[in-house]
Amino acid sequence: MVPADCRYTKEHEWVRIDGGLAVVGITDYAQKALGDITYIELPVDGRQVKQSEEFAVIESVKAAADIYAPLSGRVAEANQSLVESPEIVNEDPHQAGWICKLAEFDRAELDNLLSPEQYEALLKELG
Repeated sequence: MVPADCRYTKEHEWVRIDGGLAVVGITDYAQKALGDITYIELPVDGRQVKQSEEFAVIESVKAAADIYAPLSGRVAEANQSLVESPEIVNEDPHQAGWICKLAEFDRAELDNLLSPEQYEALLKELG
C-alpha cells in the first residue's frame, strides 16, 4: 500500500501535505517489518527538526527503530493517541497512525523525497 498523495524516504517514512502542515508517519512496509508496535517515543511539540534527523523512536516486539524527519520544520503536534495505543500504527499507518505534524516546513525539500512510483520501485528491489 503506497498512497499516491504522499512522498517517501528511503528509511520508510511518509509525508503528506495537508494545508499548512506536513503530516508524517511510517509506511505500511515499515510497520510490517517491525511487527507488533509496543511503544512510540514521540517528538516534543515545538521542536525544530532538520530533514533526515532522527526525531522519534518506535519499538516493537522485534526491534527498536529511529524515525527520521522527512522535512525540516517545527513539530506542531504529536499524535498523543499513540502513547496509549501504539498499535494504531500497525492498524492504519497512513491515516490514524500518523506520528506528528510539522509546521513551517521547507517545501523545497519535498524534491529530495521519493515519489510514490519511486518508493514502489524501492520496495520491489527489497523483495
